[in-house]
Amino acid sequence: MTNKTTLHSLRAAGFLPPDRGTRFLRFMDLIRISLREVMRKRRRYIGVMASIALGTAGFITIVTMGRDLKANFNNDLDLLGGATIIAAHFDPQMYDRQEWFRTHTIEAVEAIPGVKDVTGIRTRAGVTTTYQEKVYGFNLHGVDVNYWSLFSFTPRLGRLFTPEDIAHGSKVCVLGQDLAKTIFGSPEASLGQYLNMDNNLYQVVGIIGGVRAADKTLMAFVPVTTAKARIQDISQISSLYVRCNTWDDVAPVADALGRIIKANQTDKGLRVQVGWEPLKQVQRMFWWVSLFIYASIGATLVLGGFGIWNIMMAAVTARTREIGLKKAMGAEDSDILWQFLFEALSVTFGSAMLGVLLGRFGIEYMSRMLGSRPPEGLFALCLAAGLAFAAVLGVGAGLYPSIRASRMQVVDAMRYE
Repeated sequence: MTNKTTLHSLRAAGFLPPDRGTRFLRFMDLIRISLREVMRKRRRYIGVMASIALGTAGFITIVTMGRDLKANFNNDLDLLGGATIIAAHFDPQMYDRQEWFRTHTIEAVEAIPGVKDVTGIRTRAGVTTTYQEKVYGFNLHGVDVNYWSLFSFTPRLGRLFTPEDIAHGSKVCVLGQDLAKTIFGSPEASLGQYLNMDNNLYQVVGIIGGVRAADKTLMAFVPVTTAKARIQDISQISSLYVRCNTWDDVAPVADALGRIIKANQTDKGLRVQVGWEPLKQVQRMFWWVSLFIYASIGATLVLGGFGIWNIMMAAVTARTREIGLKKAMGAEDSDILWQFLFEALSVTFGSAMLGVLLGRFGIEYMSRMLGSRPPEGLFALCLAAGLAFAAVLGVGAGLYPSIRASRMQVVDAMRYE
């Protein structure tokens, strides 16, 4: 009170410039001084700034790329367990007439939200071919291009069917590894050879491969349009396979599948099979991985906050005489509080901005790795969340040291050694 009265008296007598408010430091001065202090003591803040920047970058990258990471994780785990594949078929033992999936039913299933791929299979057992005066028997599947992607099949040799093969009904075939070896001596020797089936020659264009190809080694595949037009006694599509976008879509798609089929045709003998146990194991594994990642990010940010708190407490102690001098010159408690609080906020905001740049770099890198692009709106939302968290962290870590500095007595602070 005495200081304020003295300052008013000195301003009234013309010994001091007019008061530009009630603050010793204006808002912009506070920012300038805080940034200058942080830059001067930058070596002290490097550790906590790196910690907060890495935590912010990890948060932005994981959240922004979360859906793409999850989809990629789905694909990799599907190679092992097929957790997102739903099978639907008509049981031939229950009714005299074998039912099959109509074209408009398949189109309706493809329109179910959460469905990624749908494929139907035409089958004929006991197909025979003659090569070098020897007769060979095998099972034949008529499939479309979705069959390869749905079951994650890849060409071990040559190529698989293309959309052009399906559209034109090309007379080409893909063989299992053991079938090619049995007929032609080796898979490599089978490429370009011709198989005679139902008085038509089919050129061998590839050997099926992939993790799931182990149970397809004695089978042959032709385009579904070719099978329908040229293979005698080929079956209708009585088995339908649906692959969901993610495992979160499996339950709603499985629930809707039966209703959609029933709404478009008869569902007598329909069976819908879902691998619930592999699905639970995949979800459990992903939950633990997610928990570990987010716990690591949270621990990094919390440690950064404690680091700022510790550094600010040390700064208050080291600058005790400076605080006393400022108060003796007329600085109010709030001026001292805001100065230290702005220093803490400068550290956290600077770290957050560095984290945003690192996060952007991480997003660009992962986008190239995964071959997908996340929505820019989600990145902007994560950027805002990162800055908001930086503000909370700065206030939380710097508030107590700032209050402690602001409540120092002038005489005690000036005498501090």
